[in-house]
Amino acid sequence: MAETRSEKSLGLIFGLSAYILWGLFPLFWPLLKPASAYEIVAHRAVWTLLFCLVVLAFNKKLRAMFGRLREPKILIGLTATSILISINWITYIWATNNGHVVEASLGYYINPLVMIAFGVILLKEKMRAGQWLAVAIATVGVIILTVDYGHLPWIAISLALSWGSYGVIKKVLGLGALEGLTIETLISLLPYAIFLLILQNQGTGQFGQSIGITVLLLSAGVVTAVPLLLFNGSTTRLPYTVIGLLQYITPTIQFAIGVWLRHEDMSLASWIGFFVIWIALITLGVDLVRSSRSINNRITQ
Repeated sequence: MAETRSEKSLGLIFGLSAYILWGLFPLFWPLLKPASAYEIVAHRAVWTLLFCLVVLAFNKKLRAMFGRLREPKILIGLTATSILISINWITYIWATNNGHVVEASLGYYINPLVMIAFGVILLKEKMRAGQWLAVAIATVGVIILTVDYGHLPWIAISLALSWGSYGVIKKVLGLGALEGLTIETLISLLPYAIFLLILQNQGTGQFGQSIGITVLLLSAGVVTAVPLLLFNGSTTRLPYTVIGLLQYITPTIQFAIGVWLRHEDMSLASWIGFFVIWIALITLGVDLVRSSRSINNRITQ
């Protein structure tokens, strides 16, 4: 019993650390300017691959990972996810470096609802009444924000759809997060490496321009992989319910950074729109807890 409690405590520490670090990303990416979002993402992919290969080699899982490349399903699926994660990374970094942190946080607030919708549409999963209610309330919130912005919140929608699609494909493939990220960045290595070589040849690349920017670009791999490793450590130790509730830490920190540190504009309508979406997420959280308790009760009976 004590060992189980200790494992859960460790899992909670890992989970909190992962989501807090992800939430602090809007403070890191602007440090890499004047590098463009495309250059930052290219470096992020290259150095993430190197870091992941070192971790897999240390854990003696490198051969097994390369063995998965022989499976057509894995190769096709991870080619698709490598494109999706590139879209997600470019959109997010561009948003955080160009004064759209609040809208980026919206993308990760609505992502759980998008995942539910994808589960119903693509995986034929059944939605509970609480989930239907949460999606309906969130839709109202997005409509309010759309009217306020004068256009659809494309940054938020792009982030939610790219990350949601990424999650669905990864779920179908059933591949570990670290192995998956390694193969994804390996697949995208050639185009990113060529892009970086062109930038350096033209003299427009930021790598090597100063010690500070060079170190920061190199560290993009560690910054990307460490939260993922912490997240992996939490998922094996914590119930799904707890993970589901912890995920809201990230967009909440991002929202706070956008509003109170970056001083991004928030009209009354924007506050109302976000408040409605928060109500939707509370509804979803309550449904998640109740569903988990119901399952546990049936198991113990």
